[in-house]
Amino acid sequence: MLTELSIKNFAIIEQLSISFQSGLTVLTGETGAGKSIIIDALGLLIGGRGSVEYVRHGEKKAELEGLFIIEDRRHPVYQKTKELGIDINEDQMLVIHRTISHSGKSICRINGKLTTLAILKEIGQSVLDIHSQHETQALLNKEKHLELLDFFHQSSHPDFKKSYQHLYNHWKQLKDKYEASNKNEQELAQRMDLLDFQLKEIQNADLQPDEDQLLTEERNELQHFEKIHSNLNDAYNALHGEQRGLDWMSHAANHLEEAGEHHQAVKKMHQDYIDHYYLMEEISYQIRQQLESMDYEPGRLEVIESRLHEIDQLKRKYGQSVEEIMTYSAKIEEELDEITHRDQHLENLSNMLQEAAHDLLLEAKELYLLRKKAAKQLEKAVLAELKDLYMDKTAFEVDISIPSRENGISFEGKKVTPHPHGIDQARFLISTNPGEPVKDLDRIASGGEMSRIMLALKNIFSKHQGITSVIFDEVDTGVSGRVAQSMAEKIHNISSGSQVLCITHLPQVASIADTHLRIEKIVENNRTHTTLQELSFEQRIDEIGKMITGEELTTASKTHARELIEMNHKHK
Repeated sequence: MLTELSIKNFAIIEQLSISFQSGLTVLTGETGAGKSIIIDALGLLIGGRGSVEYVRHGEKKAELEGLFIIEDRRHPVYQKTKELGIDINEDQMLVIHRTISHSGKSICRINGKLTTLAILKEIGQSVLDIHSQHETQALLNKEKHLELLDFFHQSSHPDFKKSYQHLYNHWKQLKDKYEASNKNEQELAQRMDLLDFQLKEIQNADLQPDEDQLLTEERNELQHFEKIHSNLNDAYNALHGEQRGLDWMSHAANHLEEAGEHHQAVKKMHQDYIDHYYLMEEISYQIRQQLESMDYEPGRLEVIESRLHEIDQLKRKYGQSVEEIMTYSAKIEEELDEITHRDQHLENLSNMLQEAAHDLLLEAKELYLLRKKAAKQLEKAVLAELKDLYMDKTAFEVDISIPSRENGISFEGKKVTPHPHGIDQARFLISTNPGEPVKDLDRIASGGEMSRIMLALKNIFSKHQGITSVIFDEVDTGVSGRVAQSMAEKIHNISSGSQVLCITHLPQVASIADTHLRIEKIVENNRTHTTLQELSFEQRIDEIGKMITGEELTTASKTHARELIEMNHKHK
């Protein structure tokens, strides 16, 4: 969940740090106090489009930072950050930082690591979801409906797409390979000439495994031949000869042997000494053999330098090492063979592709049938939610269809195109008026109805999407009375599975919150500042009382506010 938000020099906010709790937190305040600015800040923090207009007047940059605690190690963000090389430490902390300069440049960091805005967006939107009355979210995006339906189904069948995705990856690889092989004749001829030239160049070099390393070592030895030979010779002479190392060691051995005749510990010492003496003697023989085998061959260094230069030229073209060059040679040799025997190769690929497509489409149909069943379950769940929100006359349908594509694969009398999730598509359709046909969600006109529909869907999907924090920006617009109370209860229900921050003007929503924050705008030294305060129980009563009656706080409104809080406390 989001535990801390720091905002500096952002719009009218000079500096603000907000600590968030679990459960439902509401944010209230007068219009223009800066509530939406906080939502804007969160939107930018998770990858929203930045603008120099957000930088506070007279400042060089705006800074935003959010601290998230992700307790569930199974949360998708752990896998995403791992793939990107970003560590989430043992404290389960994810820190997202974004700076926007007055010149328009944006700098993004995740756990201190510089990253792109696209990655910031991918990570940020996996932990925080912002929903506002005027913002198009995944629930309104028809392309996301299939994904949402799958989220719903995966809660009870986590691996239902695993087999299809394995088959899809295999089919896609074959398809890409077939299309790459089926190029026009001119391109193939040019490619063949290039590969033939490269293969001959590598083969003529007659490279040997690790040849570059071995030659480099030999070059180093030849460049220091005189120094190596001189030092070995001096070492040998220091050991062999009268009054030299081994001679003195032999004298020491004799003295130890005599002393050991009368002392057991010294006798044992003499045996150990003799072992080391023989070892030193053996090493001296090895030094002599090394000296005898060393022979400086004039011109060999020049041959090595020439060969290494030839290998370096090949490295610039085909790999960083002899091993990589040889691997590349085998690869282009295989490609040349495929081009030479193109017709047979294409026929084999075509047969493999048809077989893979057949298996894939059979599995895709199974997915389609599973989704048809899941769609019915989702419809029941949504209608139950809408009934609680006093929209019991609403019709909601999940339309699952297999679209026909002109350039697709033939399947059961139509052309279809497989995609990573199947061959079907899903659309959420709704009608809020009895007798009217169902339409796409984005065709709904009433703001109040849209708010309730979005809330119903959010209540279902929030626990399936893995989102740790959900932000509602005045989603209760256009509702009142019993509908407002029902929406308040729904919003609180969502907070049982995800942290929820809600900007609201409804006393029903404010009174059911676990934490209540009030935002105010003040003017000091001719500059506007924004302040934030967590309200106590009595302060909440006053704030909610004002929300009921307006600016004037009355005894009746305070009594009503207290009753609302106590009633909702019992509901919780």
